Amino acid sequence: MTSLEEKASRPAILAMKYHPFYKGKIQTALKCPVSSYDDFAIWYTPGVAEPCKAIQKNVDLVFEYTNRANTVAIITDGTRILGLGDIGPEAGLPVMEGKALLFKYLGGIDAFPIALATKDAEKIIEIVKALEPSFGGINLEDIEKPKCFYILERLRQEMRIPVWHDDQQGTATVTVAAFINAVKYVGKRISDVIVTLIGAGAANIAIARLLIAYGVPPGNLRLVDSKGVLHAERDDIDKLQFQDRWKYEMALKTNKDRVVGGIPEALKGADVCIAMSKPGPGVIKKEWVTAMADNSIVFACANPIPEIWPWEAKEAGAKIVATGRSDFPNQVNNSLGFPGIFRGALDVRAYTITDEMCLAAAVELAKVAEEKGLSEEYILPTMEDWEVYPREATVVAMKAIEQGVARIKKSRDEVYEEAYRKIKAARDQTKLLMEKGFIPPPPE
Repeated sequence: MTSLEEKASRPAILAMKYHPFYKGKIQTALKCPVSSYDDFAIWYTPGVAEPCKAIQKNVDLVFEYTNRANTVAIITDGTRILGLGDIGPEAGLPVMEGKALLFKYLGGIDAFPIALATKDAEKIIEIVKALEPSFGGINLEDIEKPKCFYILERLRQEMRIPVWHDDQQGTATVTVAAFINAVKYVGKRISDVIVTLIGAGAANIAIARLLIAYGVPPGNLRLVDSKGVLHAERDDIDKLQFQDRWKYEMALKTNKDRVVGGIPEALKGADVCIAMSKPGPGVIKKEWVTAMADNSIVFACANPIPEIWPWEAKEAGAKIVATGRSDFPNQVNNSLGFPGIFRGALDVRAYTITDEMCLAAAVELAKVAEEKGLSEEYILPTMEDWEVYPREATVVAMKAIEQGVARIKKSRDEVYEEAYRKIKAARDQTKLLMEKGFIPPPPE
C-alpha cells in the first residue's frame, strides 16, 4: 500500500475507533435558562399553556414560540447509503447523524435523523407529510432512484415547508460551483465545453438540469448509465419513458453528437468528466482520461473511494481533479451547500427551495473561492472557509424573497447578520463543550 493509499484508508480506521467511543454524534441541549426548579413552571406546565393557546389562535406563531423555525428532519429509508447501496435504515443511521452534525456545526441548524422502516414511496410521502407540524424543513437523504424523484416532486407540491433531496439538489449546487471555477481556470467557455456525466442517477440528473440552467447547451452533455451513453435512439428508450421519465427526458435533449458506447467513448474528446457512479478505483481508467480534451477536468466523486484516484487522473493528463473526499484537494461535497442553503431558507421561512435559489448558492460558492485565488487545487471553498455559509445563506434568502416564496422579508444585512450569529454560536458552543470536557477528546 502506497503512502497515498494509507492516507486514504485512515478515516475509515479512525471511524471504527471513534464511533463506539462517543456512541453517537449528536444530542439535545437546552437553549433557555434553568436557574431553579421554579423555572419548570414557566417552560412546562402550567405556564406553557399560554403559548399553546396563542399558537392555537395563530398557527404561524409556532415559528416564534418554539424551535420549529430552526429544525430540519433528515429522512432516509436506507436504500442508497453513500456508495454502499441498500443497507437498511439502521445501517444508514451513522450517516444521518453525521449529516445532523454538519447541519449544526456549519449551519447552526438543529437536525434530527429519522430512519424509516419502509421502502414504499407512498408510505414515505405520508409519513413525511405527517411530520410537517414539527419541522421547519425536510432533508431527504440516500433514497434510491427513480423513487427519490417522485417523492421529492410530490412533497414539494404538497408541503408548505422546504423539502430538499440533498443527493439531487445539494450535489448539483456544489458541483456546478466547482464546474464554474474549473472551466474558468482552464480558460474555456461554458457554451463550448463537452461534459460527460458518468452515472445517470439522482445526482447527475440534477447536475445536468442545473448545468443547463446555468447556460451549458443541453446537447453538450453526455450522460452514461449502466447500459451506455444516453441518446434518443437507444434501444431501451421507449421502456425508459415509463421506468424513469427523468432519465428519459435527459436522453431526448442531450448528446447532440449521438455518441454511442460506454464510458471510454463518452469521455473521448470531452472537456469535463463528472462521475457520480459506483466506488472505485478502476471505474475510470487512466487511458480514458488521456483521451479527453487538453486541460481536461475530472470530478471523481464516488464515496468512499473515487472512480479513479486523483493522482492517477493527474498522471493521465487531467488539469484539475476533484473528489468527494475531504482528505484530497478540491472536495466536491454537499457539506458546502446544504447548511448555508437551509440557513437562508429557514431564516426567511421559505415555502420551498427553488432551482434558482440553488443556482444563486452555486454562483456565490464559486465567487468565494475566486476571491481567495483559484488554483489547480483550489476551485471551491473548503469547510474551513466558514464565512461561505452566511454568505450562501444570504443569497439564498434574498432569492427566496425575490421569487415570492418567503414568508417574511428582511434586508440583505439583516439576513447576513442573523446567519453569521447563529452559525458562530453553534461553533462556539461546540468549542466550549470540548474545552470544559463535556465532549471528551477522542481515544488514541
